[in-house]
Amino acid sequence: MRIGIIGSGVAGSLLAEGLLGAPGQEVTVFERVAEGEHAEAGTGLNLGPNALKALRLHNPARHAALRAVSLPWNRWTVELADGTPLLDLDMLEVAEEPGVRIRWSELYRVLRAPVAGATRHGHALEALEEDTAGRLVPVFRRPDGSLAREGGFDLLVGGDGRYSRLRALAAGEPVPEQLGLCIYRLLVSEADDCPFDDYGQWFEGANRLLAFRVPGNAVYVAGTFRIFGDTSIPDYARRPVYQRALFTPSSGQPSPAVTWMLERIERHFDDIHWARTQQAPILRHAAGGRALFLGDAAQAMVPTLGQGATQAIEDGVLTAAILRAGGDAEAVARLRDPRVAFVRDLSRAASDTILGTDPVAGTRKKGEPPFLDALRRLYTEVPERV
Repeated sequence: MRIGIIGSGVAGSLLAEGLLGAPGQEVTVFERVAEGEHAEAGTGLNLGPNALKALRLHNPARHAALRAVSLPWNRWTVELADGTPLLDLDMLEVAEEPGVRIRWSELYRVLRAPVAGATRHGHALEALEEDTAGRLVPVFRRPDGSLAREGGFDLLVGGDGRYSRLRALAAGEPVPEQLGLCIYRLLVSEADDCPFDDYGQWFEGANRLLAFRVPGNAVYVAGTFRIFGDTSIPDYARRPVYQRALFTPSSGQPSPAVTWMLERIERHFDDIHWARTQQAPILRHAAGGRALFLGDAAQAMVPTLGQGATQAIEDGVLTAAILRAGGDAEAVARLRDPRVAFVRDLSRAASDTILGTDPVAGTRKKGEPPFLDALRRLYTEVPERV
């Protein structure tokens, strides 16, 4: 079976590693960017305990490698912008092991290293064709502008993210649902004086700051605020004075943590990455099962519980196990789609406090048994066998 993986991101790299050396399977990964171009990509992220459980069960070498270059996610705290505490959750109350906090660049490095020999860089998917046997033939654009055809594949896997070119070509562009939220991200380096460490959230009304330390003496900061409807992010919102006003409590005295973040946001404002929060319909496969989608290519979701990359990890290792056992795209859908639907629904429900629910009442509900039971299910229900 000839398998082509479009994109060497989280799901694509883990799938390739899980299939390399499998009898009867030939695997090639096609990556759009040049080798090393992602070396300092992105900012930081947290991976949920379920990602680590999936790796521990199905790829213990990657589990150990990620632990070695990350910080543990042990606690989840929530406060108001003035420092009033609302939630302090020990992750081991709802999980079997901690999650992790890591830089995107380190995550890419650790996951891509085992599949470097099977990866062809500088291959941007341009079109799809079919050969005489009915197999999909990907057509790639190379950096010099020329086109490359790599022959027919029995299965093409889209691990090429939220704006998946493979999904667009095989099934049409998905129509995203805009949530009327802006989220911006910043990686602050040289953070010796940062007054916090582990995963925290701070609310002023529906406006939320989220932050945590990552390795390399850096801090990841994300801000979220309402923009309403399908509109773009207004220019007036992309100004330091506006952002300071969003997160300054009515008392006028932000907590030390919020004060520190606001000062760094102003100092590094030009380095902020801005985006609108959206989700897209789940689509697991197309083209009669010849195209399979994983991670954000299949299930782009709201980032509230940090399950985007986490579910990509589940996708990658579990899909590898299914394909090694002789399963197909339908088998992947049967295992993954109900799980992903639950995760998406829970992430959307957990977004209530950034969508207008009173942050005090909404956060306190997250410390009660129904939500904690849902978190426990999220963090522990990873199958050992497929």
